[in-house]
Amino acid sequence: MKQILCLSSEPWSSRLPGRTQQLVSRLRDVQILYFSPAQSPRDKSFRKKGRKVRPNVTVHTLPPVLFPIPERRRLLFRLAWNKVGRYIQDTASRRRFTQPLLWTTHPRQIHLLDRLEYGSLVYDCDRDWSNLPPHWEDCLAQAADVVFAASPFLADRLSPCSANVALVPNGINLPLFSPDVPRTDPMPGTAGPILGWAGTIRPDLDLSPVLYAAQVRPDWTFLLLGQREGDNPFLSRLARLPNVYLPGPRPMAEVPDWLYRCHVLIDLLYADRPCDDVVSPRLYEYLATGKPIVSMLWPDQVEQFPDVVYAAYSPEEFLTLCGHAMEEAPRFVSQRRRDWAARAAWPLRAGEVGRILTTAGLL
Repeated sequence: MKQILCLSSEPWSSRLPGRTQQLVSRLRDVQILYFSPAQSPRDKSFRKKGRKVRPNVTVHTLPPVLFPIPERRRLLFRLAWNKVGRYIQDTASRRRFTQPLLWTTHPRQIHLLDRLEYGSLVYDCDRDWSNLPPHWEDCLAQAADVVFAASPFLADRLSPCSANVALVPNGINLPLFSPDVPRTDPMPGTAGPILGWAGTIRPDLDLSPVLYAAQVRPDWTFLLLGQREGDNPFLSRLARLPNVYLPGPRPMAEVPDWLYRCHVLIDLLYADRPCDDVVSPRLYEYLATGKPIVSMLWPDQVEQFPDVVYAAYSPEEFLTLCGHAMEEAPRFVSQRRRDWAARAAWPLRAGEVGRILTTAGLL
């Protein structure tokens, strides 16, 4: 059986599995050691025995290191990566992993390549890492046998570094959003149109279109579903409006009920990602409901779903298009939206990854 050492940039989660987990765990006939990052400098989980989360997947937590240590502090930098590399290699040796496929997900993992024994290398790039030293990612992509990119922009950026770049967008856990599943009403008694957003409310989430629309249209209800991380500059003002509902985070199994309750679903921008063309799993989830979608875009951003998503470039246009979306004829393009989501199902994405790796002789 083939072996994979997976260095993830996100923890293993049974509640909300991320891209790395969705792709790697669906590969067939492989044994996987999945290394999650420490959740804090005091995280001692690395001392625990690995968790067998699936018959072929064992999860370990890496020892915490106070990243980012500046590269110019060579001694501390080297000691930190030696510590991480030694932990991974010792764990792999105990598990009798020999010359495995090394699956990397973060440019900083370039510093582990000389500290690990592996047979082949994959780099999966799912976001823009321009905030990091560019030579990290360049070197990682050059060393990789195959590079997966989550968007055309990322694929174009990495193509000078590798002749083997494959476009693998994000995906969706499709059965969870099936229109045939009976739904409960999480907002009983709420009258009028509901416009909903679901995701993590971070400080850089641009909520200005929602604030503008909520002030102009007090007869509309705006749902912002998700966990809050940090202080968003618009959130306190939105929380004071009677037509804005902030229920906080909900289990993933309940999210479809909230989305199906909405009349229009909205997609917003993150202020620190002006060149981001990565389609988030959230947008695929919206598409799976068949509901009208209004998405904010950057001024020069190309529409990726022009036939099924209303694209707005300003708060004023956002408000206008939300009104148009509410007037959309029932089932006008609902099935077309669901078809887009169906093509993004995680089993299909993982199947494509498996075919590429098999063709390249890596699996």
